[in-house]
Amino acid sequence: MTTRCIRHGDRDPDHGDPRKPTDPGFTPEGGEHLRQLATDLLSSYVEALETSPARLYDQERQEVHSGLAARAGREVITALGAPDLWCMEHGAHIGRTLVEVRIYLQWMALQDPSIYRAYQEYGAGKAKLYTRLAGEIPEDWMRPDVKDAVTELYRLSHNDDVLDHRVVDTRDSFAGGKSLRAMAEECGLLDLYRHAYYLASGVTHSEWWSVETHCMERCLNVLHRGHLIPSLSLSAGGNVQLASSWVDQLYALIRRSLQMLGTAEESVNNAFSWLSTEDGSEDLEQSRK
Repeated sequence: MTTRCIRHGDRDPDHGDPRKPTDPGFTPEGGEHLRQLATDLLSSYVEALETSPARLYDQERQEVHSGLAARAGREVITALGAPDLWCMEHGAHIGRTLVEVRIYLQWMALQDPSIYRAYQEYGAGKAKLYTRLAGEIPEDWMRPDVKDAVTELYRLSHNDDVLDHRVVDTRDSFAGGKSLRAMAEECGLLDLYRHAYYLASGVTHSEWWSVETHCMERCLNVLHRGHLIPSLSLSAGGNVQLASSWVDQLYALIRRSLQMLGTAEESVNNAFSWLSTEDGSEDLEQSRK
């Protein structure tokens, strides 16, 4: 009560945010083309799907694959446009999403094809649940934009305009409550889960080790017994190596998806021909440069 906390920045003015060039247009050297590369990869994935013969009467599998791949790709593309996110603290959710989608797709590929419809039904049921929960919001809190969101959730959840028979499954996952870890173990991706998903989840869910590492610093006032105080310095960001790994993971994900879908080889080769080198092989590293 009688003495203030002392931060490193109070003694050393240069200790603050280590990223000196923080203007919005700044992109770290070596990362200038990453966003365009990720965009081209996702576009080529879509092109390969749309130029290959499709099962029009069994569309759930391709819908789920393309939807999840697009979800992961959009996360990567958006993050690559903001170098401040190129660090573990602010970009953990990107790596987490990439691993999660990879496990989902690989596990579902080993199940009966009805699993894709089950995945869609589970999500639609959750939309119905969210709609019911939104109905508990007091009317005077329901601003026009909130009402629009509730209306959209209602549209996504109901399967009939007259008699709605959508089931709300409250189990922990679309796989009968099976955890993501169990899925990873069953489809041979347990190491990926343990070494990539675990760590990213710890940051995303604000586990104390992550909070202590990224958000706290030691008080330098000896009278305060070295307690931890919130840091006023942001994480550095701009880690080109981390951002590049997102692009690599996205590429691996979409190529694995095309393989599992049995997409026509000619369509795949044509869509990704821009990656080809003189000897006919693909070189993502060269395209990154």
